[in-house]
Amino acid sequence: MDGNKDEAQRCIDFAVQALAEGKIEKAEKFLLKAEKLYPTDNAKKLLARVKSAPNSGSNGKTRPTAANDEKDSGPRKRVNSDTRPNAPDYTNEQLEAVRKIKKCKDYYEVLGVSKSATDSEIKKAYKKLALQLHPDKNKAPGSVEAFKALGNAAGVLTDAEKRKNYDLYGINESHSGGNSASNHHGHNQYYNEYGYSRGFQADISAEELFNMFFNGGFPQQNVYMRQQRRRHQAREDRDGNNSSALINLLPILLLIGLSMMSSFFISDPMYSLTPSHKYSVKRETNGLKIPYYVKDNFYSEYQGSVARLEESVEEDFVNHLKHSCTRERNYRDSMLAKARTFGDRDLYRKAQNINTPSCENLQKYLIT
Repeated sequence: MDGNKDEAQRCIDFAVQALAEGKIEKAEKFLLKAEKLYPTDNAKKLLARVKSAPNSGSNGKTRPTAANDEKDSGPRKRVNSDTRPNAPDYTNEQLEAVRKIKKCKDYYEVLGVSKSATDSEIKKAYKKLALQLHPDKNKAPGSVEAFKALGNAAGVLTDAEKRKNYDLYGINESHSGGNSASNHHGHNQYYNEYGYSRGFQADISAEELFNMFFNGGFPQQNVYMRQQRRRHQAREDRDGNNSSALINLLPILLLIGLSMMSSFFISDPMYSLTPSHKYSVKRETNGLKIPYYVKDNFYSEYQGSVARLEESVEEDFVNHLKHSCTRERNYRDSMLAKARTFGDRDLYRKAQNINTPSCENLQKYLIT
C-alpha cells in the first residue's frame, strides 16, 4: 500500500505541473489515477478545482468564451485565481537533477566520478549533489528516491570492501540476483527499488550518511561499529536459540535426573522366589509350604511381621503360576488350531500331549 501512496504522490506532482502549463485535461487524468492508487484529500481538492475550471479545448488548455470577453478584468482575474493551482515549489534545475540521477546506470555515474576516483573525490561529489537533492530543499517529484540512491552510491563506494565487490561483479551481473532479461532494464529496476541493487546496499540510511558528511566528516569507524553490532546481534540471536533449545530439554533432563536419584532410595525387596548370589538363604512359608529366598542379614535387618511377608510370598507365587499356566494353555491351543487347519494328525496328537506343568501345579495349590 505504501508503494501505491508514493506513486499517487508522483501523479499529483505531475498534475500540478500540468496545471501550471494550462493542460487541464492532462492534470485531470493524473489526479484520477492518483485517486485510484491512493485516495488523498489533496488529490480530491485539486480534482474539484480542475472540474470547476472553465471549458477546456481538445488541446487541454482553457478557451475563453464570449461571456468571459464581456466581463471586466476584475471578475476575470478572480475566476483565474480560483481555478489555477499554485505554481510548483521547485525549479526546472532541481527537476532535471532528479531526472539525471534516474537515468544513471551505475554508482559512479550517479556521483559523476570515474571508476578510478579517490575516496576524497567521491566524498566531495557526494556533498555537492546531496545539497541539491536533499528532500528538505528539493521538492521535485522523485527527489526522495534520488536522494536515497545517491546515499546508497556513496555508502558503497566509500566502503573499501563493498567497492571492491561492486567493481568485480558490477550492478547488472548475476551477483545482483538478476537474469539477462532484467539486466537489460537494470537502471529502471534499481532506481524504483531505491537501492540500485539488492546485492550492493549501504549499511546506513541516506539521512544518516548525510548527517555524517555535514557534521564533522565521514566517520568510517561508525560503519565498522555498526557492522560489528549487527554481527554481535546475530551471535546473540544464535545464543538465544541455543538457550531456547536447552530450556525445552530441561524437563527431560529433570525427569532423567529424578529417576536416577530415585534409584538410590529404592531398597531391594525382602525376598525372591528364585535363589541368587544376593538371595541365598532358603525359607518356606507356613501355609502353602512355598520356598522363597532372603539375604544373609534377613534375621538381623527385617523388623516387620514374618506372617505378612509370607502372605505376600504365597500371593506372588500363585500369580506367577497363573501367568505361566495361561501361556502354556495358549501355546497348546495354538498348536491344536494349526493342526486342524492343515489336517495334520501327528501334529494334533503332539499338541494334545503338550504338558502344562504350571497349570497342574496351580491346581494343586488351589486345592490345598
